[in-house]
Amino acid sequence: MTFRTNLQSLRAQRNMTQEQLAMLLGVSRQSISKWESEKAYPEMDKLLAICDLFGCTLDDLVLGDVNHPMAAAAGEATASASDGDAGNAMQDGASAPASGSGTVVGAAAAAAPAAPIQPARPAAPASATSLPRDLTGYDDHRRRFALMIAAGVAAIIGGVAVSSLFDSESPIVPLPAGLADVLMFLCISVGVIVGLALLIPGSMAHAVFKRRHPYVEDFYTEDDRSRETRLLAVGIVAGIAAILIGIVVAVYMDEVLGVGAGWPIAVMLLLDAAAVFGFVYVGIRYGMLDIAAYNKETDKERRVRAGRLNFHEKLAGAASGIIMLVATIVGLTLLFLSVPLFWLSWVIGGLLCAITGVVIGFLKDMDERK
Repeated sequence: MTFRTNLQSLRAQRNMTQEQLAMLLGVSRQSISKWESEKAYPEMDKLLAICDLFGCTLDDLVLGDVNHPMAAAAGEATASASDGDAGNAMQDGASAPASGSGTVVGAAAAAAPAAPIQPARPAAPASATSLPRDLTGYDDHRRRFALMIAAGVAAIIGGVAVSSLFDSESPIVPLPAGLADVLMFLCISVGVIVGLALLIPGSMAHAVFKRRHPYVEDFYTEDDRSRETRLLAVGIVAGIAAILIGIVVAVYMDEVLGVGAGWPIAVMLLLDAAAVFGFVYVGIRYGMLDIAAYNKETDKERRVRAGRLNFHEKLAGAASGIIMLVATIVGLTLLFLSVPLFWLSWVIGGLLCAITGVVIGFLKDMDERK
């Protein structure tokens, strides 16, 4: 087989298009087409990248047959040669002369115990193509992105929580009213600055990653998905428990001890911050397991940059952007008003975006049927 047929066979085994392979290798689709039509030949670094991607050797890719690797063929040939030598030796022993010294040798051979017959070794599988692997560093990026976004949101809430310790109604230590207000403002400002210092670079790094890797092959196994599902369940349950504990502490201090502000609110908000961190962290980690959705999103962004979106996609994008902008304004307003459940504005905004997408998708289907 030639390099052309080997490459086509490897793509077919992974059900991979020329465009998808091109994005994984960092080349254009036209380059893959030229390789497979033998109008051009890849450079050595691309050949090695193909071998790493599909788990084959350079010799098999260029000179041999990826469906019947040379190593497996050599192993079968060695085993056949060994079996042939053993058969010839047995045949020579059986045809030895029966007189003179040959009789003694033959008797000794007959008296010797028979060697145990070794079971035949199974032949190597015809296809040596390996399972998909994380060649783009997607998993490390997924974990880092989830951590930065979750920590950024939690830092903003934590700043508000610490500022509650200096509330003028029930401060943790007696302070002049003016100084307490200044400390509250400083705590909130520091929390916002730290949060933005995590949110903005994290979002920018994610955008850069998507531009560099517009297509990622799905390499996650069922064990990976099961493990992330368990982590999601633990994060949600622990977050809900933290919120309930915070509410209980705040209500108890207000109703029983008459302390409705100050450190009880700080404790409740710190627990809320931990809960939100857990929700966002496990939610992003679990959501980014859907490689198909990632590829669909990056494909849509490429079409946006190329100006190839249809009317319904433009309408859905505009509507979602407006909804999330309003949700962000409402959420930040509630945050600075120290409303505990301010983060629900983003949850509601996300649900409204999902409903909007479903409605616009339904309208798109109706128009296409017409």
